[in-house]
Order: sequence, then C-alpha cells, then structure tokens
Amino acid sequence: MPSPPARLKALRHLIDAVDDGLVLLFAGRRHLVGAAARAKDAAGIAAADHPRERSVRVRARRLGNALGVPPDSSDRLAGALIADARRQQGLPAPADAHGDAGADRSENTMPTPPPHAWLRWLPPPRRWAPLLRWMPGAAQARLLETVFAQVLRAPLDQGALDLLEGRRIGIEVVDLGLRWVLSVRQRRLHVAASGDAEASVRGDAVDLLLLASRREDADTLFFQRRLVVTGDVELGLTARNLLDQLPWQDVPLAQRIVLHRAAGWAQAARTAWRGT
Repeated sequence: MPSPPARLKALRHLIDAVDDGLVLLFAGRRHLVGAAARAKDAAGIAAADHPRERSVRVRARRLGNALGVPPDSSDRLAGALIADARRQQGLPAPADAHGDAGADRSENTMPTPPPHAWLRWLPPPRRWAPLLRWMPGAAQARLLETVFAQVLRAPLDQGALDLLEGRRIGIEVVDLGLRWVLSVRQRRLHVAASGDAEASVRGDAVDLLLLASRREDADTLFFQRRLVVTGDVELGLTARNLLDQLPWQDVPLAQRIVLHRAAGWAQAARTAWRGT
C-alpha cells in the first residue's frame, strides 16, 4: 500500500490532536459530574434531573446548528454524555440514544422557514425606525413591560432573578434606534424609556429576537459580535447567564409559539434581504 501524501499525514496528525483533546475534555467533564453528584447528595437533591438533561441536549443542538454540525450528530453526542453521567450517578441509561430530545427539538430547534422571495419586499428594521419614533417612549416602555411581565412571570415569582434586584440593564436595538432600561424591584420588572444603565446589551432587532426565542445560543451571538455588552460587563454577563438558564418550559406556551415563529420569519426575511 502506497504511503499517504504529506498533506494527508499532517491532517491526520491534527485530527489525532483534536481527538486527544476531546478525551481530555471528557475526562474533565466526568470529574465535574462527580463533584456535582456529591453536591446534590449533600444538599439532599435527587440525582435524576430531567430539565437539566433537556438543557444539555438543547444547548448541544443550538451550538451544533451554529457551527454546521448535523443535528443527529449533536443529539448523539449529547446523548452519550448524558448516558455516561447517569452511569456515574447509578441511574438507568436513557430509554434511547436521543432520550426525550424530540420534545425539545420541535419547540426549540424548529427549522427556519425558507426565505421566500416575497420577504425581500418587507422593509428591514432600519426602515421602521422613523415610524417607531412617533410612538411615545413611555408607551413603548409600558408595552415592553407588559410583554416581559408575561414571559418572565414564573421566574420573577420564584425569585430566579433576585440577583438583579435594583440593578439597571439597558437593551439597545441598534437598527431600530430604540433603547430601554430594565430593572427588577420587589420581584417586579420595570421598563423605562430613558435613564442611565449600569450595563447594556446592544444588537440588531433580528438577533435580539433570535436570542429571546432561543433560536440562537447566547454564546454564539456574543462570540460572533452580533450582540455586544457595554458598561459593567460582569453585570451584563450575569443577567445573560440567568436568563439563559431559565427553563424555557416555564414561559407560557402562547408566548413561546409567537416568539419562535416571529424569530423564524425575521431570520428568513433577513436572508432574503441579503440575497437581493
């Protein structure tokens, strides 16, 4: 058998290095799983945590989608990691390779609607900016406050956002020219159309909608600089992590459907605009 060319040898050497890195990361993950199991036992928490497993599956899918990994491959990888973690904790293996990922798949990772040609005729967000300026800022703030109060009702009532008590976080929709300041006071969310913010999240309307609907992973959007945190970066990242960890199923179903479909069509429309 002829010797492989030098380029193939070099590529195989790099693949081997990546494989070695994966094994090292896997070993590190097992150590962390063991520590988490001991922490749960000390706190009297049940070893089985199905919402956490769903979160692992969904995050793997999101990141895989962003990086071009086939969904089935992401599912199998997440399933293998969860199965190993279950074995470490003396739990039975998932019923199948994908476990209950199917329930999350339909809700969190629906395929984006195809970019129909007619979508290019819809005005992009920057064209809506002059019209939105006619709507008083106070009215915008009240509308946003009502929407957020519905979406975040359960986490607010449960105290999941208490770490943000009294802090001021800005949201800037760059292409719409909109800005609001959000704060949590006595487990109620307040939105103001003006004022100073300790930290701000800036991005275009479509990317912020993709984040809110969980069609895009926060890590991916920030890594690609499609979203930017300014001001107190630590506070901004804390807020992002808290929101990212909230159980998606706690958001009322009607709001989940509206957010998911609106984000999908917005993403398809952006694809159509870029194709013109």
